[in-house]
Amino acid sequence: MRKRQDHLFAYISATLYAAIVSMSFLTVKIGLVSANPFELLAYRFTIAFLAIVLALAFRVVKLRITKEKILKLAPLALFYPVFYFSFQSFGLTYTTSVEAGIMNALIPVLTLILATIFLKEKTTVLQKLSIILSVLGVVYITLMKGNSSSSRNLVGIILLFVSSTSFSAYSVLVKKRSKEFSTTDISFVVTILGFASFNLLNFCNHLLKGTLSSYFEPLKNTSFIWSILYLGILSTLFTSLLANYSLSKIEASKMNVFVNLATVLSIAAGSVFLDEKIYYYHIIGSVLIVLGVLGTNFLGKR
Repeated sequence: MRKRQDHLFAYISATLYAAIVSMSFLTVKIGLVSANPFELLAYRFTIAFLAIVLALAFRVVKLRITKEKILKLAPLALFYPVFYFSFQSFGLTYTTSVEAGIMNALIPVLTLILATIFLKEKTTVLQKLSIILSVLGVVYITLMKGNSSSSRNLVGIILLFVSSTSFSAYSVLVKKRSKEFSTTDISFVVTILGFASFNLLNFCNHLLKGTLSSYFEPLKNTSFIWSILYLGILSTLFTSLLANYSLSKIEASKMNVFVNLATVLSIAAGSVFLDEKIYYYHIIGSVLIVLGVLGTNFLGKR
């Protein structure tokens, strides 16, 4: 009974995660109008860090940071948030939020591949064929974009693919660490490490360009402030708590199936709010990817 209840809450958390993430691509695109990727990430994680400070100050949660904990969780923080959000933000400067949502749909397949390699999880022939189907969907979209767009767009798609791979690596790692650390510990420590990393990168970027005087320039834009509030509190800190809780209760591959719900919603959001065009090859590629993901997760051994 207890296990069934845990699974129910895990699936509810995963659904909320998908709903929030679906709007994050759209919000990042809005934020990038007023700031470069380094600035957006620095402010995004500054907001998330301030939210943690407030939670600790009002004793909503307790956190005991030790050197051992930081060393063990640092590799997780490298893949998520550092690699994941960095490649995502730079990728979105060259692509649309629709394409970002499509590439994000690969995460469950990439997670299963990494879990097979590093966790020695076995896959069936049908699962292997499903993985190939998803990869073909990405290849198809990439080839079609090559015929209809610039090389900059292809660079963006590659960056988004690396971003998805980074989150998959994080999912595999956090599955192992969830036995040692609580959901709150993992979420807070990786967020704090992300805050330190992105602010350092942003400072160095301004220093090298000699633009330190414009460090706070993006804050003059109201839409940027709203975007970092959404990204920092909901799409960074809250989704981290939701994802880590789900990963601690259900398999990584099952949790990441909910990424595809985010994909569908993000494609719709990009089309409705940013007037981004959805071409026929987006639809065909998306169908191939989603069918591949469903096969990967539901055609395994019972």
